[in-house]
Amino acid sequence: SGYSPLEDDEDVYARSRYKETPWCSPIKVKHGYANCRTPQGEYYKNVLGTRCDIRCQKGYELHGPHQLICQSSKRWSGKVLCKQKRCPTLSMPTNGGFKCLDGAYFGSRCEYYCSPGYQLKGDRIVTCMDNKAWSGRPAACVDTEPPRIQCPSVKEKTAEPNKLTARVFWDTPEGRDTADGILTDVILKGLPPGSHFPEGDHKIQYTVYDRAENKGTCKFLVKVRVRRCVKLNAPDNGYIKCSGDGNNYGATCEFSCIGGYELQGSPARVCQYNLGWSGVEPTCAPMNINVNVRTAAALLDQFYEKRRLLIISTPTAANFFYRMQLGMLQPAQCGLDLRHVTVVELVGVFPAQIGRIGVKLLPPSLALQLRLLLRIPHYNFNIVVMDKHGMDKERYPFPATPAELFALIDKFPLRKDEMKLQAEIGFSVGMNNSSLSMCISITELAQINPIRNQHVNECRGSMTEIQSLHDLNGHRNGTEDRLQCSDKGLL
Repeated sequence: SGYSPLEDDEDVYARSRYKETPWCSPIKVKHGYANCRTPQGEYYKNVLGTRCDIRCQKGYELHGPHQLICQSSKRWSGKVLCKQKRCPTLSMPTNGGFKCLDGAYFGSRCEYYCSPGYQLKGDRIVTCMDNKAWSGRPAACVDTEPPRIQCPSVKEKTAEPNKLTARVFWDTPEGRDTADGILTDVILKGLPPGSHFPEGDHKIQYTVYDRAENKGTCKFLVKVRVRRCVKLNAPDNGYIKCSGDGNNYGATCEFSCIGGYELQGSPARVCQYNLGWSGVEPTCAPMNINVNVRTAAALLDQFYEKRRLLIISTPTAANFFYRMQLGMLQPAQCGLDLRHVTVVELVGVFPAQIGRIGVKLLPPSLALQLRLLLRIPHYNFNIVVMDKHGMDKERYPFPATPAELFALIDKFPLRKDEMKLQAEIGFSVGMNNSSLSMCISITELAQINPIRNQHVNECRGSMTEIQSLHDLNGHRNGTEDRLQCSDKGLL
């Protein structure tokens, strides 16, 4: 059969030697090691069927399978490699940098630094660790120093003539940053240079920020002074109206008188640089009406731009409308005077006619001329209202109430300016105990600034006295009634 026992024994021996003979090449793992196990505990660790577990040293990581097997092809089942661990590349800090001993590999040390003007925030030195992370906190370069800004010194200036302000200039300060030199715009708190500053001390503040929002500030004062004269007062029975603040250098004060009074002295005074007033002190004297003029036009010229006229014409003193009109006007004298109204009475018909302005009688010829000039009927009751320019504004063929007359007069252009002046000036109206020409009716007291209670009480007493005389005489003696009103300054 060809079987040979010897040959069979040789085959068994050959197979046994095959199993115990090194089969694969020895394993060498750089920066690592292999832990191998043979199938039957053979001496050689690279016999057929040997299994090796691969491990890397600290700081290295395995690339390839974790276990290798020696195969019949005399080759291991795979390839392995231990590579050095590497940390992520460090971020370059803004306005700074870092230096490393061995790049970003395991064990490498890196040191951060910052540019001038910046401070390091975080760990200065970091190390690449086995877990492929850097030790410590991420570093950053921060700007903590505030920028520098220099303000000008105190600015002092005196206001110009007739002004309460002064225009002040200065150069806008510039900020400097110790880090990157980049700043935001300079922020101003207060009026900008070139502005008109009112009297007093004014704080000016400048603020600047750098890119890290560090703030730098500086402050200074702008001082404005106004030269001032002694404050002037309104003359008795007059007004004062001043420009500016009333007593500042260059201010002008203008004076005027209430109805029935004429200004004597300087109509305007100016506060001068030496803190004195120009001109002489003005006074308001009672208006002197000349009834001895030759023509009616000359008579009317005396009232031009000074007084309004309320001309009452009646054919007889006993006329019912005339008596009624006087009765209504007597308690309204304050309102008439407030509106600069002078009452002219024309009583009778030619040749027995007479004119009267207060207590002054007009010659019959002058009264006749006045009727002819203004075309006033001789035989009928009539009222003519004239403005300060001598214009015929309204006529009434019957008695007019004070309310009607006041409503009409208050619509005149000049009257509107007077009302505004009275409202603005208020207590600047000059009055004394002996002069009550600015006495105001109680119903009108709320329309302008109030006057002392003493004057109001005296006015009320004067009105009561006139009304009592009116009731006793039954309108018979109108001249005496009006004389009493004139004596008390109510005309």
